[in-house]
Amino acid sequence: MLILIIIAIIVVLALIYFGLYNGLVKKRNRVDETWAQIDVQLKRRYDLIPNLVETVKGYASHEKETLTKVIEARNEMGNAQSGDSRQEQLDADNKLSGALRSIFALGEAYPDLKANQSFIELQHELSSTENKVAYSRQLYNTTVMDYNNSVQSVPSNIVAKMHNFSVREMLSIPTEERETPKVQF
Repeated sequence: MLILIIIAIIVVLALIYFGLYNGLVKKRNRVDETWAQIDVQLKRRYDLIPNLVETVKGYASHEKETLTKVIEARNEMGNAQSGDSRQEQLDADNKLSGALRSIFALGEAYPDLKANQSFIELQHELSSTENKVAYSRQLYNTTVMDYNNSVQSVPSNIVAKMHNFSVREMLSIPTEERETPKVQF
């Protein structure tokens, strides 16, 4: 009878161990999958930018500096390969976001450009993509929080340490983008 109790305890502990391990694997994979979704949206935006730049060039050819910044930021984003850290990729993405804002400001300065159907469609596509990027970032942070909680909570933290599951970093915005913009009339 004692042997059956010991075997039952071992089986229960093994089931708990395998359940915790498999849960950690699923959560880690979910974190990687949500990062891939961010990457998909960033690639979509990256691909839309040349069309936007060409449309703007026709209307605002003397705004070369603005267009050059956008192209440089896009190239920097393209150079932030998958081998780079996620933070380096996000830094390049933040620089590109700032450059795109200046392109949309040109739309306000040039009424003909603002009325151009191609520009309007591209602006809409980029706005939609920006919303998807924002949503993907939120989902990533939620997924990372869930994963990190599992890696750091008892009893799954024991299994996590045994198999080198480590805490992942959440996405954050640069300090300069946290400041409240000044609005002057």
